[in-house]
Amino acid sequence: MSYASQADLVERFGTDLLVDVTDRTSPPTGEIDADVVTRALEDTDAMIDGYLKGRYKLPLSSTPPLLRDLAQAIAVYKLHRDTVADKIRTDYTDALKMLALISAGSVRLDVEGVEPESSGASGVRTTDRERPLTPENMKGFI
Repeated sequence: MSYASQADLVERFGTDLLVDVTDRTSPPTGEIDADVVTRALEDTDAMIDGYLKGRYKLPLSSTPPLLRDLAQAIAVYKLHRDTVADKIRTDYTDALKMLALISAGSVRLDVEGVEPESSGASGVRTTDRERPLTPENMKGFI
């Protein structure tokens, strides 16, 4: 399951940008190269799965809007070969920060029943020594 599609990228960034970053033939065809987009989306999915697999059972049954947004920002960054606009670079770094927050559990995805249950081992455990003072050996002091 892909977190974003070529149609999502076209809707968000426009056809002209995608033609500019994917049309790598000589001479240029003036069309979006679907193979290049597919490769970038697959790389993006693998990256997102790497962040999610410690916290969520994969594959997810549905794609939350937050993940779709992050996938688009990451994929368009990966499509660039040379220089990247500041806005695209900022969106990419923000997406990675958000994925780190999701991975750490600070941000939770709105997906039913996929977060693994706690093992119960994360609670506090204290071990105390036996108490030598009891009412029996404190006679005369109490």
